[in-house]
Amino acid sequence: MTKIAMEDIIQRVKDIPAFPHTVVKIIQLAESPDSTIQDIENTIIQDQSLTATVLRFANSTHYGYSRTISTISQATVVLGFQAIKSIAMAASVSQMMSKELPGYALEKEALWRQSQTCAIAARFIAKKVKYPKPDEAYVAGLLRDIGKVILDTYLKEAMDEINDLVENQKIPYIEAEEMVLGFHHGQVGESIAEKWQLPESLAESIALHHKPEKALINPKLVAITHLADALVMMMGIQVGADGLAYRFSGQALDLLDLNEGKLQQMMAEIVDLLEDEDAFRN
Repeated sequence: MTKIAMEDIIQRVKDIPAFPHTVVKIIQLAESPDSTIQDIENTIIQDQSLTATVLRFANSTHYGYSRTISTISQATVVLGFQAIKSIAMAASVSQMMSKELPGYALEKEALWRQSQTCAIAARFIAKKVKYPKPDEAYVAGLLRDIGKVILDTYLKEAMDEINDLVENQKIPYIEAEEMVLGFHHGQVGESIAEKWQLPESLAESIALHHKPEKALINPKLVAITHLADALVMMMGIQVGADGLAYRFSGQALDLLDLNEGKLQQMMAEIVDLLEDEDAFRN
């Protein structure tokens, strides 16, 4: 198969819709030191669907709040501006990530469920290792495979060739993807992150979540994203074609002062968080 021209990829990334105006406004408010809780609430309640989504996420068990959250202002007080921002971003990409991706052997909603699981795991790991921005880790985990939405189009013809490299030559999937297509989904995801004007650290985490040892901007965030992704694969959450030949990065473990025993313990705790189905509805 002929490798894909970069221009084709860039054009497809350009066609990806930008974040809705409401979500852009929430991101801006969350980053401004002058914003108030009322500013956040006034913006969110303009969108009934987003309001319902924020309240549903805020009441899901992985945020760990024992009482019911019934208003946006209450959610903002309890969870904080950054969590509200990450929930709004999740709501805006849920439809895009819910499509069937036959090239990756992912049925409808599989990528969304897998990505939301990874986001929850990344936030959990971040808190365990005392990373100062757990909600940034949530977004990194959520978006780490967003490039698959674009590359899936090309995988229909290339799947056999990629799987042959993975299964018979034991080449990691992301490297086989690059050998056959000329790109891997992390690089494409990085381009999407740049289109959405996300921070460089998030773009790097998406680009390098399979190769955390190459991180330069924020190695800890990339390591957290990589390990969350690995745990999702270990748990067998909607494992598609690229669940084969997955490898841990020893460097990522060392950077976060973790080992496989600690990860196994974390995995058991994350499984408990995943029992709440509300976290996965889009």
